[in-house]
Amino acid sequence: MDMRPDSPAAHKVTGFKADITTRAMALGFSSVGFTNLPQEWDAAQRLKAFIGAGYHGEMKWMEETLERRLHPQNMWNGAKSAIVLGFNYGPDSDPLLGLSERDLANISVYARGDDYHDVIKKKLKQLATDIVAAYGCELKVFVDTAPLMEKPLAQLAGLGWQGKHTNLVSREFGSWLFLGSILTDMELPQSLIERDHCGSCRACLDACPTDAFVGPYQLDARECLSYLTIEFRGHWPDRFRTAMGNRVYGCDDCLAACPWNKFAVAASEAKLKAREGFNALSLVELAQLDDAAFRALFSKSPIKRIGLATFLRNVHYAMGNSFDDLVDPDKIAALTRNLSHDSPVVRGSAVWALSRGLSAEDFGALRSQHLPQEDDPDVWSEWSRHVA
Repeated sequence: MDMRPDSPAAHKVTGFKADITTRAMALGFSSVGFTNLPQEWDAAQRLKAFIGAGYHGEMKWMEETLERRLHPQNMWNGAKSAIVLGFNYGPDSDPLLGLSERDLANISVYARGDDYHDVIKKKLKQLATDIVAAYGCELKVFVDTAPLMEKPLAQLAGLGWQGKHTNLVSREFGSWLFLGSILTDMELPQSLIERDHCGSCRACLDACPTDAFVGPYQLDARECLSYLTIEFRGHWPDRFRTAMGNRVYGCDDCLAACPWNKFAVAASEAKLKAREGFNALSLVELAQLDDAAFRALFSKSPIKRIGLATFLRNVHYAMGNSFDDLVDPDKIAALTRNLSHDSPVVRGSAVWALSRGLSAEDFGALRSQHLPQEDDPDVWSEWSRHVA
């Protein structure tokens, strides 16, 4: 294709970019960028190193789809360019304020509203339909559910840069951008690639409550609270349990610490705003959820996908961090009830929380009652190691 500035093709593509940007903004997208697909990119080597070091933990799907992830054309050989779109989900208040409310659950900003995958994919499909109708090209849409490295693509498309916390940072929206991508068989000129503006700042690295960063731009997911609360299904080492505070789903500390957030604005999409009451969910009440109540409370929420057992484990650990010098009978009752739960991880986490809220005598009495019926070795270990 002749892409000289005065060629018909160049004028057509310039018009295409302006048209698509207008259409995307009308659908609620906050930023739009365009990039051709590189022959090689350093993102592939970084991903290989990440997997090779085992930093992906139990996210085996990352290892299994590694070859497809290394380059967009490994997913679709016909792809030539990408349209990358950002969708602002900025909070309307300091997301870390709730960390001081030990009896309440702190939920990551992105999960306080409806599942962004559903919200954004619907808009992406509408945009894709419009593009095909207007230009007759082939394309595929992605919203964080396929083996596509969207953050490196977003940097190539000029939406921002991958900060030292490994997430995208935008000069206009700080750390609060969801990403969606459209791969197309059209050849598009490159947007201005965004350069790294982190400089010597290390606020995000220093903010991490579990020291999960191996170094700048290097995250060990196995020590990240977002991974532990969402992706990991087992019992945690003690140091992560105490470090989590009341974070029951995700962690925003490194995102919230970024100085570029001074330019951020609150999300305008109603479905991504915090649901009523989600900033003040009682840990005691959450600990009493059964499966039906869990699914009802988190309907259309990304939280639902981790399942009740993992969620209760997280809630129990947070409850273990919430006790003060006074015994709280409501907390004790909720935790004691879950000592008979079908899931070993729920029972084990309840044991740990009770060990932090009861006297040695009272905890020992519970142990004598429940340990003879316990057949799971991990839960048995929890009971055994917390008795003086």
